[in-house]
Amino acid sequence: MVQPRPLPLAKNALPARVMIVDDAVVVRGLVSRWIGLEPDMQVVRVCKNGREALEQLDIANPDVVVLDIEMPELDGIATLKEMLIKRPRLPVIMASTLTKRGAEITLKALSMGATDCVPKPDVGNGAGSEEFRRTLIDKIRHLGGRRSAALSFARREIRATPLTHQALANDVKLRPFSKIMPKAILVGSSTGGPQALQVLVKGLAPIIDRVPVMIVQHMPPIFTATLAEHLGRLVGKPAREAINGEPLKAGMIYIAPGGKHLALIRRDHGVEVVIDDSAPIHFCKPAVDALFLSASNALDGRALCIVLTGMGSDGKKGSLAIADNGGNVIAQDEATSVIWGMPGSAAHAGACAAVLPIQEIGPKAVRIVSGDFS
Repeated sequence: MVQPRPLPLAKNALPARVMIVDDAVVVRGLVSRWIGLEPDMQVVRVCKNGREALEQLDIANPDVVVLDIEMPELDGIATLKEMLIKRPRLPVIMASTLTKRGAEITLKALSMGATDCVPKPDVGNGAGSEEFRRTLIDKIRHLGGRRSAALSFARREIRATPLTHQALANDVKLRPFSKIMPKAILVGSSTGGPQALQVLVKGLAPIIDRVPVMIVQHMPPIFTATLAEHLGRLVGKPAREAINGEPLKAGMIYIAPGGKHLALIRRDHGVEVVIDDSAPIHFCKPAVDALFLSASNALDGRALCIVLTGMGSDGKKGSLAIADNGGNVIAQDEATSVIWGMPGSAAHAGACAAVLPIQEIGPKAVRIVSGDFS
C-alpha cells in the first residue's frame, strides 16, 4: 500500500531542514533525492562522516539529522554524543544495518538520546529500498514536521504533571478506573519507545513476578531481540521475544518479534501466545492493535494497557476494546512523549482512565496490581 502524497505547504510554512550523514555515496544520493521530492522537507547539508557533520552543524541548522552508525574518522555514536552536547533537543534518526552489532549500537544510541532508528536495506541491489524510503520519510515528517525543532520539543520543558478529570481539555475525557484485577500488563510504543520502556520497566519491576508483561515496540527483526535483552538486564527479570504457542505466565517480559504480530488466544488449558505473520496493521508489523484486540477476547478485558510515545494511531482501536470490556488504559502524557500520536489518539478516543508522565506510569501500575484503583 502506498501512502497518499503530503499536502502542499501552507502559506508561510517552512519545510523541515534535514542533514544527512553517511559514508556511503549511494545512500547519500538516494536519501537526498527522496527528500527532494517532498514539498515539506529539504536537504540542507550532506556529510560523508561525523567530523564533517559536527563542523557544519551550526551553519546548516537542521531540524532533523539522519545519522549513519558505521563511519570512518568519527562513528555514529561519537558523533551523536557531540551533536547532543551542542544541540540537546535535536531529533536524530539513526540509520543502522540489520545485524546483531547494528542493533546493539542502535539501542546504545537511543539510550544516549537519539530519537529514533531506521534499518538500512541493501541499497546496492534495491532490496527493501521502498520500505526504507517510506519509513524514513514518515519519521522525518513527524519529527521535523512543518514547525521548527524548537517548537516541536518545547513542550518537553513544560513541567510534567498528570492530567486529572478537572485539568483535561474538553476533548479528552477520562474514564473511571475499573476495579477488575488485570491478568496481564500490555504495552505499546513506537518513536521514543526504547527510552520510555526503560523508565516504565524499572517502575514495573516490583510486580513482574505477579503478572506477565507484554510489549509491542515498532522495531524490525534482530532489534527486538536486542531490546528484550537490554530490558531484562535492566530489571534482572526474564525477557525475550515471545514464542508461538507458549503459555502466558507471570514473571516474564514478552517482546513482540520484529516483523511478526504478537497476539493472545484462550485455550481450554489457559491463555497462549500467538505469533502471527499476517499483513501489517497501520503499516506496522508488529502492531499494538493486534495484541490489544486479541487480549480483549483472550483475557475477557482483564488487562492493563499502557500506550507510550509514538507516531500514528496504532493501539487506539485495541485500547477502546479493552476499556469497553472492563480493563484499564493509561496513556503517556504529551509533555514526556517524543511524539504524542499513539497515546494522544487513545486519549482523544476516550479509552483512557489516566494520562500520566512516563515516570509515574510504572508506580501507578504497581498500585493497580496491588488493588489500589484510586
